[in-house]
Amino acid sequence: MAFQLKMIIIILTALLLAGCNSDYEWGWYILSPQTETGRTNLSFLIDGFLFTLGISVTAFVLAMFAGLLVALPGLSELKGVRLINRIYVETLRSIPVLVMILWIYYGLPIVTGIELPAFAAAVVALALCESAFHAEIFRGGIQAVNSGQFEAADSLGLSYARKMQLIVLPQAIRNMLPPLANQFVYMLKMSSLASVIGVQELTRRANELQVSEYRAMEIYSFLVMEYLVLVLLFSFLARKLEKRMRQPA
Repeated sequence: MAFQLKMIIIILTALLLAGCNSDYEWGWYILSPQTETGRTNLSFLIDGFLFTLGISVTAFVLAMFAGLLVALPGLSELKGVRLINRIYVETLRSIPVLVMILWIYYGLPIVTGIELPAFAAAVVALALCESAFHAEIFRGGIQAVNSGQFEAADSLGLSYARKMQLIVLPQAIRNMLPPLANQFVYMLKMSSLASVIGVQELTRRANELQVSEYRAMEIYSFLVMEYLVLVLLFSFLARKLEKRMRQPA
């Protein structure tokens, strides 16, 4: 974590030096905690953390469940069953997240009559796109488990579901944790696209404040720092969890 803090300090210093060496007149007073306006603006921006985390965590959990369900057909010996996995994965991996968000929010009501609130539409779109990547992570992690473990489970007479629950998945999760952590960081960043349909997450709030304050450089610099802190924090926690899981029981 010390390295991440040093990086944040370096970036902040670089921004300050850039401000000193250019003709641009910085207006950090709009975010100054020493003024009422600054405190109001800071509170407005920081409150977007809840929406960003809410979208990211909810979509990530849904994507994990969907990804696992899609990964299982990909492990089948039947070509027709594996085809279900390939069609799902390749289709959703080919659709940009922004396009999916716009289609779910604007197109789904026309096609199905189901109109989702902006927050729910963003969650569904992100979960669908992310589930394709999760499916590949699960498939690769399960296939990396030693085949002897499958044979041992079969010799015990365990059903397929119990075999996966008790023996295969607990071992596979060790292999899947690093890429899953990377995907969650990716999800945190992609959640910013929800701003296009009005979700009040970090980017949307920064856009709205810029419209009223007309200080784009200061507001978006602060937005960069918000995402930097958020991503570095979860990256640190993911590494700690990975290290703990790799320790012998």
